[in-house]
Amino acid sequence: MGGVDLILFTGGIGENGCEMRRLVCSDLEYLGVSFDVEKNKGKRGVDLELTKPNSKTKVVVVTTNEELVIARDTQRIVSSI
Repeated sequence: MGGVDLILFTGGIGENGCEMRRLVCSDLEYLGVSFDVEKNKGKRGVDLELTKPNSKTKVVVVTTNEELVIARDTQRIVSSI
C-alpha cells in the first residue's frame, strides 16, 4: 500500500474519546502522523482535523448520527414491504 492517507475517528468513542484518540495515534510517526495533542484535548462531538499542518497523514474526527441512519433505514425497509 505504501502508507496511510487518512485515519478517521467516528461514532461513540471516536467522536467523544479524546484520550482514546491520543492513545491510538501515539507512536504513529512512522506512518507520517504528526498528532496535535492540544487540538485533541477535551474535544467531543465536533468535526475536527487533529494533525499538525506538516503531517503527511491526516487524522480527523467526523461526527455521526447513528440514530438517524437507523431510523431512515427502518423507514426505507418498512416502506418497501
